[in-house]
Amino acid sequence: MNTTNTTRRCFIRTTATGILVANGPTMRTGFAAESANQGSWLHGRNLRQVQAGVLDVGYFELGRENDPAVILLHGFPYSVDSFSKVAPDLAQRGCRVIVPYLRGHGSTRFIDSNTPRSGQQGAIGTDLLALMEALKLRRAVWAGYDWGGRAACVAAALWPERCDGLVSVNSYLIQDIASAGRPVAPSVESGIWYQHYFLTERGRLGLESNRREIARTIWTRNSPHWHFDDATLDRHVAAFDNPDYVDVVIHSYRHRLGAASGYPAYLEVEGRLSALPAIRVPTITLDGSADGVVPANDGKASAAKFSGPRVHRVIEGAGHNLPEEAPEAFADAVWELSRAARRRPGQN
Repeated sequence: MNTTNTTRRCFIRTTATGILVANGPTMRTGFAAESANQGSWLHGRNLRQVQAGVLDVGYFELGRENDPAVILLHGFPYSVDSFSKVAPDLAQRGCRVIVPYLRGHGSTRFIDSNTPRSGQQGAIGTDLLALMEALKLRRAVWAGYDWGGRAACVAAALWPERCDGLVSVNSYLIQDIASAGRPVAPSVESGIWYQHYFLTERGRLGLESNRREIARTIWTRNSPHWHFDDATLDRHVAAFDNPDYVDVVIHSYRHRLGAASGYPAYLEVEGRLSALPAIRVPTITLDGSADGVVPANDGKASAAKFSGPRVHRVIEGAGHNLPEEAPEAFADAVWELSRAARRRPGQN
């Protein structure tokens, strides 16, 4: 595939699909009913739960059980609501769409109270593989941004046999922990102020007390052209009302900046990630031209990290929360990889 900045509109499957798979893991309505405001895409949908690895994962599912699977992964400080338009669009086109809450968010809970509340990259990547196992999915397209994009990159690099294709906002997101102490341009450092803030006890207390306004402040910087309203913010912030939210977030940022150790359960995974392994699955990377935290580029700087077919696109006007700001471009990328996977020998 050749590098291009042009998004292609793919054929849209118009046959109506089911809204939810009727059997399988536990379904419940409590969290969605309590947290989803009128007008949210979650309104009226059943929240499903499945035990996957160390977590009891809350997720939404759209589409038909036998359609090719895609898993959409949200970032921080955001929630599954980033896919409010992407998920129904992909289900309509002919995908089985799974949208989980990451650890520390929504109704996702740790099964054992003694499990460390890790937010390190090895943990969230392992969570994705565990979810695949729990849902008995052999393969799927993985698509995400921010934390979700990192989870997808980690899993795609380490377990490519389970990945039909990768959509990653901001390209290669596996962290080079060994180089975390190296400064970057001041214009970039200022955009990640919250990462430095969370290194302090003051930052932990601030996140505990001001989850909503910290999210608003980050969103405004991350996406200067995205004019969100209070209702949109409230729908996302409802997912932060989780007993593990602060612990997971704080550990994530302290670990990535070399200020906290990883946990033994992820030692082997982190060792493999320290080599910054290349991603060889078919990949589409996206940058928002108005991303206020990760400046858009032509993709060449990260090209060596993708040893398989890769296309890079810059989406005009989009910021960091690209699936919600440019849902058609994001859905097109996922659908393109899903269609290509169906055509490969041995796929169905």
